[in-house]
Amino acid sequence: MSEPEAVQPRIALLGVPIEIGASQPGTLMGPDALRTAGIGRILDQLGFAVEDHGNMPRPGVAPAEGPPPANAKYYDVIKTWVRALSERSYALARSGAVPIFMGGDHSLSMGSVNGVARYWQEQGRPLFVLWLDAHADYNTPQTTETGNMHGMSAAFLCGEPGLDRLLGGGIRASIGPDRLDLFGIRSIDPLEKQLVFERGVAIADMRAIDEFGVGVLIRKVIERVRAQNGVLHLSFDVDFLDPAVAPGVGTTVPGGATYREAHLIMELLHDSGLVRSVDIVELNPFLDERGRTARVAAELVGSLFGLQITDRRTPSNALFPRNG
Repeated sequence: MSEPEAVQPRIALLGVPIEIGASQPGTLMGPDALRTAGIGRILDQLGFAVEDHGNMPRPGVAPAEGPPPANAKYYDVIKTWVRALSERSYALARSGAVPIFMGGDHSLSMGSVNGVARYWQEQGRPLFVLWLDAHADYNTPQTTETGNMHGMSAAFLCGEPGLDRLLGGGIRASIGPDRLDLFGIRSIDPLEKQLVFERGVAIADMRAIDEFGVGVLIRKVIERVRAQNGVLHLSFDVDFLDPAVAPGVGTTVPGGATYREAHLIMELLHDSGLVRSVDIVELNPFLDERGRTARVAAELVGSLFGLQITDRRTPSNALFPRNG
């Protein structure tokens, strides 16, 4: 009797061209820049069935539901994106594909992570979030210095107050501060810093990375997730990288991760077999140099899903089998 044919693992690409949560225009071009850089081709060559769902259309602005929160710029527009994306994210997670949300600014994570967290709650498995970013994004309307909502996304996901009506009647599937890891942080506002420490959020800033190395610190994240039978969402802001590696962002901060450090992180996450959804955010092609940042981001996604120079036996080989 012949063996059943192996099911080809699926990845769903979804562009989320939102830029209004950030301080500079241009991130709405991010999804198409990633496509041009070959993200779909790389994943296809790794043996995945790649489903490109195109870019989400801009949702119609919902009627105002009372005054918006103070210090939350463009709240009424962003809430329509977040509500629509939360539903799309939930549906993609339910489909069995690994969704990759291509942004767009980091405010999109309030929808993408909420949707996948809702799905994994139904499966009885906790969702953890690894936040690769130069910024903590743990502001609330009460702590923010700018009012830009891309800087409030992590706080919203952890259930912080201030944006309580953002999802309207939708389910808010908060993850809790104990399931968030801020990694590569090198810029944080004073009140934001106080809130992060009060909540006990795990932080690996660039000092810790310099002192201990990314391998040690990422393995600690992986061990925490595995110990609770959890799954991992990777929220990758390209400003996590040093501006010399990735200049195409609107919020550059010197002293970021190197090209090789970033690839090692992705390789270790692949080896863990725990990543079930991904954001790629804040890519601004308008500020890039001949598509360099988009190409680097696409290459890093390749490493996350198994691209390597020599074949190594890893726990995720069985989970994400490759052709050949």
